[in-house]
Amino acid sequence: MNTLLFKRRRQTLALIGAGLSAPALAQFRVEVSGVGLTQLPIVVAPFRGEEGAPQKISAIIRADLERSGQLRGIDVPGLLVDESSRPDLAALRQRGADALTAGSVTRLADGRWDIRFRLWDVVKGDDLSGQSYAVTAGDLRLAAHRIADYVYEKLTGERGVFSTRIAYVTRGTNRFNLWVADADGENAQSALASPEPIISPAWAANGNQLAYVSFESRKPVVYVHEVASGRRRLLANFRGSNSAPAWAPDGRSLAVTLSREGGSQLYLISVEGGEPRRLIESSGIDTEPVFSPDGRSIYFVSDRGGAPQVYRVSASGGTPERVTFNGSYNISPALSPDGKTLAYTSRVGSGFKLQVMDLASGNATAITETTADESPSFAPNGKLIVYATRQGDQEALMTTTLDGRIKARLAGQGGDLREPDWGPFAR
Repeated sequence: MNTLLFKRRRQTLALIGAGLSAPALAQFRVEVSGVGLTQLPIVVAPFRGEEGAPQKISAIIRADLERSGQLRGIDVPGLLVDESSRPDLAALRQRGADALTAGSVTRLADGRWDIRFRLWDVVKGDDLSGQSYAVTAGDLRLAAHRIADYVYEKLTGERGVFSTRIAYVTRGTNRFNLWVADADGENAQSALASPEPIISPAWAANGNQLAYVSFESRKPVVYVHEVASGRRRLLANFRGSNSAPAWAPDGRSLAVTLSREGGSQLYLISVEGGEPRRLIESSGIDTEPVFSPDGRSIYFVSDRGGAPQVYRVSASGGTPERVTFNGSYNISPALSPDGKTLAYTSRVGSGFKLQVMDLASGNATAITETTADESPSFAPNGKLIVYATRQGDQEALMTTTLDGRIKARLAGQGGDLREPDWGPFAR
């Protein structure tokens, strides 16, 4: 048994001989399914002038809001309104709308695009203000995501995550790619391409760096990669396997799994590198560490009890305590930003299903219908989880609400999509 046994089940199988699939394309389409218990109905009117812009701003905003699971779009054919209009809110109330957002897109003389919008509370008749952006064509999608963030926060009181980013890996014929994309999977940019496997991308809390494992040295080695510049540096290349990097919340250190002393064990290593400090000792495999949001604890996977389960230990070391008890094989832990909820994948029969556990009560619930789930990661507001799975004969990245009621498929055009990690809020 090796360090990678618990780390990304399908990735591990691929590394030991599964055939390579067709090249993956970086563009996605969003398909939202399910009905939530309470969803605020909103009209996102077509933005005046958007038909002449490279991106359809209103469609991006609506898709973002619907993917959140807390809002649902209402169609009002023929509605002509922008940020300077006085909309007929009474007529919209009769349509069942609780909110309206509308705006305009205008090409400026310098080639940039001026985007303006306004939000109304249809029920109360209140103008909830708005904003404007002057952006290049390449930033039109980002501007739309920021508008969706504004609308979402005004209507729910929670910070929106639509302008954040995700990282994920694709595997094509003789080529692995590490991508950084918008939270909806679009606008993907390749951070690294390699003929050798890339696994375990992990965002730093500042959103400027990714840690990952590369096999380009013909063995697993941990790198730290600066997203903006593309520069990277070696973090862990000790004897044996170096894998499963996880950032401490303060960004000063990472937990990693090393086999330098024979077994696969947990270590802490400075972000600057140097000599790692062993965290705990075990006769089994300890891997897949993840820090609690306060940095005081580390959750990890171990087979010290005979089969893989999730454990928790102080970040300074000590005696681990077992966390998962339902099921005989539980891996890939992820913690919500408030530290109250644990997501992980559990073997159920011959498949793997995404589970969500309330840590206070220990109650866990399977929230998917698929049976090849892996690599859950929470959105920075804690309201959504992104994960990899298989639907039919297609690999897919999905987001889901924590109750599993609303899911969105970020479906590629083919290829093997895996190991998503949701980045932090922009700073």
